[in-house]
Amino acid sequence: MSHVVLLGDSIFDNAAYVAGGPAVIDQLRAALPTGWRATLLAVDGDTAGIVAVRLRGLPADATHLVVSVGGNDALSHIHLLQADRNVLPEMAAARARFAGDYRAMLDVVLARGRPTAVCTVYDAVPGLTEAARAALGTFNDVIVREAARSRVPVLDLRLVCDEPTDYSAVSPIEPSARGGAKIAARVAQLMTGHDWARRACILFGAPERI
Repeated sequence: MSHVVLLGDSIFDNAAYVAGGPAVIDQLRAALPTGWRATLLAVDGDTAGIVAVRLRGLPADATHLVVSVGGNDALSHIHLLQADRNVLPEMAAARARFAGDYRAMLDVVLARGRPTAVCTVYDAVPGLTEAARAALGTFNDVIVREAARSRVPVLDLRLVCDEPTDYSAVSPIEPSARGGAKIAARVAQLMTGHDWARRACILFGAPERI
């Protein structure tokens, strides 16, 4: 039996934002084929530095891991994302800190020896300014670079949650039930359609790319 474990933040742990609708973990369990299980170890609010702690609860029979983290790391620098002055030196320092945290996190995750995929941070959040989207791109650059270094596939959530209805009415930075369904569908397709024996950084988004 295959068993996928979700790690990270409220991109996966979104039950509080769907007004009683299905959360990502519920939708993933419905999307996976017979013989697959799914467990949620992602926790709303987690940053890259906390994922290693969550790994202590990794089920012994886990076969695949998916990590979606980085949004809260970016939010910790919201003052830079919203600034109207030259913040490039501060953004460079923030990026460097995130790069160190993300690399350390991914190394710990991969040390568990399970096939692993990572996710980018989506950037079509309603109300997000173009300047903030550009700044967020520096964090996504770290994610893709580290995935390339470690030769793991990337689920690009920027290509998945690309419509306003993909975001929660409770909190616009969280996935709605619709957005969660799209995320779950892509995760399921990646889990079952990717050649895990081929260690490569492949970018996935639209379903036909899997």
